[in-house]
Amino acid sequence: MKNGLLVLLVVFLFTACGYKPSSHYAKRQLEGSIFVNLIINLEDPRNAVIIKDAMHELIVHRLDSNLVFDKKLADTILDVKLNSVGMQELQDDEDGYNNLYRAVVTILVAYHKDGAKKSFTVSGDYEFSINKGSTITDSKRFEAIRNAATKALEEVISKLAVQSFEKKK
Repeated sequence: MKNGLLVLLVVFLFTACGYKPSSHYAKRQLEGSIFVNLIINLEDPRNAVIIKDAMHELIVHRLDSNLVFDKKLADTILDVKLNSVGMQELQDDEDGYNNLYRAVVTILVAYHKDGAKKSFTVSGDYEFSINKGSTITDSKRFEAIRNAATKALEEVISKLAVQSFEKKK
């Protein structure tokens, strides 16, 4: 009886359900070495650098891919552009001052591989509060945009995975 149960457990363990995480499919879309080309928005150049750093971290740590710093050496060229940054007022205090905000970031991601080009947009938001009667400082704004951009780039893996299932034309 115990041997039968052990065999059944081993068979189940090795056949399981065949689940693969979305990062597996995203890796297939971006096989080989990757070059990240940052398209800088002249209205907000400081925040564009945040996007490139976050994309590098995503490629290296989440996708375990090879990053190159020369376009000629890349198998895939990834264009990243900060499309828009916005601040929304969410809540006022009893004196009428805004004290809760939401930073919303939209990023355009396009990649070129084997002569084909695909693109998509991702967006993320981050809510933050400020002290009573004060205004948003540059450091608070910068931090909020960085957090919203990081959330937006978390969508990149799932978008790439979905595109890996599309039929090749």
